[in-house]
Amino acid sequence: MEIKSPQFKSRASAALENEQLQSALTHVRSNFIDKRAKAARELPEFEALRDAARDIKNHTLEHLDAYLEIFEAKVTEGGGHVHWAQTATDARGIVLDICRRRNVKTVTKGKSMIAEEIGLNEFLEANEITPVETDLGEYIIQLRREPPSHIIAPAVHLTMEQVRDGFREAHTHLPDSRPMDEPENLLREARGVLREKFLGADMGITGANFLVAETGTSIIVTNEGNGDLTQLLPRVHVVIASIEKVLPTLEDMSQIVRVLARSATGQEMSVYTTLSTGPKRPGDPDGPEEFHVILLDNGRSSMLGSEFRDVLRCIRCGACMNHCPVYHAVGGHAYGWVYPGPVGAVLTPSLIGVDQAGHLPNASTFCGRCEAVCPVRIPLPKMMRHWREREFERQLSPAGQRRNLKLWAWFARRPFIYRLATGVASRALAMWGGRRRRIGWLPMADGWTAHRDLPAPQGGTFIARYHRQRRRRRS
Repeated sequence: MEIKSPQFKSRASAALENEQLQSALTHVRSNFIDKRAKAARELPEFEALRDAARDIKNHTLEHLDAYLEIFEAKVTEGGGHVHWAQTATDARGIVLDICRRRNVKTVTKGKSMIAEEIGLNEFLEANEITPVETDLGEYIIQLRREPPSHIIAPAVHLTMEQVRDGFREAHTHLPDSRPMDEPENLLREARGVLREKFLGADMGITGANFLVAETGTSIIVTNEGNGDLTQLLPRVHVVIASIEKVLPTLEDMSQIVRVLARSATGQEMSVYTTLSTGPKRPGDPDGPEEFHVILLDNGRSSMLGSEFRDVLRCIRCGACMNHCPVYHAVGGHAYGWVYPGPVGAVLTPSLIGVDQAGHLPNASTFCGRCEAVCPVRIPLPKMMRHWREREFERQLSPAGQRRNLKLWAWFARRPFIYRLATGVASRALAMWGGRRRRIGWLPMADGWTAHRDLPAPQGGTFIARYHRQRRRRRS
């Protein structure tokens, strides 16, 4: 997938002017937030489960090497194969080797952010292998040659009219007079087209929500049956997962699943929670002849000892972006790579470098809603601040911004001068605001005032008010 994160500002501006996108994004605000809140209220132990999920992930990350080795041994014991991929290039090469050995021509795919991360579809097509996305949302955007714009709802940026137009353009073998005015019509059409793809596929590729070391099991959590058909029908099943997806036991997995669906879609559980442990065994009615797991590092091991380790707890529920006012405004494509929203603002610089993704940690109001709803309590605002510090230290931020921060730091280290300057500035801005107490234009602040008024200060500075309150309490 082409990296477009450096163009975040221009892409965000274009998104704000896109009327169709703005219409589609209203569903994120109206659907996900209320459902998540209702699901949390109805489970008395929800907060305790969040604590448990955080602790399970922390324990696993502290002993990640051991659990990965246990997982590999269990998969091998069950007749499967584990492949270690240091980079995206390594992972793509492993997939291609398996395809060539088994003369694979068509691959069905379940939804996988890791497959997006390594650019798998484009790579397979370049090697004359046809990938077919089978998740409905992923299938819709594959027809449009677009990347996903959300972790769990990849086509959330589209309206129904856009989906219908994409189906008409792609499904030319179907009559023009077919009914397409209801979502159910489009669903039936996609199901009919994809059923043929399932039956003709040589290989199935899925991601993994979790990998269980205790049993060598991969787990996918979905609301469609496509994941099961992708795993069971082809001769070969390949799981592509990043190394932090491993968990110690099935009991650990079951605890985290209880917060996953509630955080993602507001469901008690997803429709399907599918466990796969190795290839088809004698007497099994179905299943693949071969079972492969590709474990991708791609920069994650270097994060383990850094201040960004906590983001590896992420279970890809999408709650942070569902509640993020910046995501609500610009959608996922503005972020320019695989992972959008607050988690993307932390993970993307970790994987592709702050020089490529330095804009993303700045695309935050720091309102804290992302951390407040994260099912594994990832401190996303704190890590975005760390990336801002890195960007400043490497002089990647705009020169004007660095100069202004240095000027502020000079004043902040001199409390008397700071209080004097802020007091004068506060009174001057209050006069500027006049009776309206609103400032419509301000030198060097046109980035704000071009779109909204700036409230004029009232009642003096915070420090002055603090000292007044303190004196009153003492008197």
